[in-house]
Amino acid sequence: MSASQPRWLLFVGSYAEAGDPGVYVYEMDSAGGEIRLLDQASGLKNPTFLGVNPERRKVYAISETTTEGERIGEVVAFDVNAEGKLREWNRRTTIRPSSSHIQLDRNGRFAVVSGYHGGNVGLVELQADGTVGSLVDERQHEGHGADPVRQDRPHPHSVIFSPDNRYALVADLGLDRIAVYALEPEAGRLVFRSEASTPPGAGPRHLAFHPNGQWLYSINEVNSSVSLFQYDAAAGQLTLQDTVPTLPEGYSGENTTAEVAISADGRYLYGSNRGHDSLVLFAIDPESGRLSLIEHVSSEGGHPRHFALTPDGMHLIAANRDDNRLAIFDVNPDSGRLTFTGRIVSVSKPVCVKPVRWE
Repeated sequence: MSASQPRWLLFVGSYAEAGDPGVYVYEMDSAGGEIRLLDQASGLKNPTFLGVNPERRKVYAISETTTEGERIGEVVAFDVNAEGKLREWNRRTTIRPSSSHIQLDRNGRFAVVSGYHGGNVGLVELQADGTVGSLVDERQHEGHGADPVRQDRPHPHSVIFSPDNRYALVADLGLDRIAVYALEPEAGRLVFRSEASTPPGAGPRHLAFHPNGQWLYSINEVNSSVSLFQYDAAAGQLTLQDTVPTLPEGYSGENTTAEVAISADGRYLYGSNRGHDSLVLFAIDPESGRLSLIEHVSSEGGHPRHFALTPDGMHLIAANRDDNRLAIFDVNPDSGRLTFTGRIVSVSKPVCVKPVRWE
């Protein structure tokens, strides 16, 4: 990497036992996409999802521990030095029985953890020095969805903050709902504001805002689809507009979706299919936000549980959990289409990839 190129770091979270490496730091060449391992950390059980704060040079990982014989989630903070080396900063317990996802608010004051297994959502305070503070609020979801197996109870799977940071939006796979909570930072509370439903049996998993701030997209795990919502920022309300499948017509094998992301120019939406083991690309209509299919591309591995676009949008990194590999794709800036570069990075059971610009 030349001195004139911006520096990118790639953080990876994975399924791991506490004695094995579970969080990884790579340096990524912003021109060619080559990746070089800088450090790895152990001491965490299943640090699957990560939150990164480049300004504070901190990385936050979820983990699992046991207190008095009972499972409980943790958030673990790492400091990242100039060489990309990780140093554990501190850790605090959060929600029971575990957490499945972490999202930092846009001001770096809070993290929200989602409890897929407990049906709960926790608000964790982050201190000025970047250390993890206390669990200051917790919301419990109730009910069930249309699928008697996958949706027999609530399953909050992820959270995204609204562009203005006023609301935390929770995708509940078990309820076919997206719950909107007002973030009250001074009180340290999440206050229910509204909710919207996907089609029955869809199972919303992850969310992405369009750059215009008016459209929210939900990738739905249970029925392999993407839903478009109109977002009213003033009221904190969503209105369902459309839902389209993520699979090719005629495909009849098993599948669940995973991640969703939108290009920085707002022209394209990407999603991942586990089972079909593909990345799907849609064009976004600039007037309505509706999606039209462009292509499916092999994820170059089994079970693409997560992926991310690089800061410049020129590469996509797919985390193929079952084949223990990260696959690097080039992104055509004009068409949005993906081309596999042939570059593979071996990582044990990768779940989350976070490429960030690191000054």
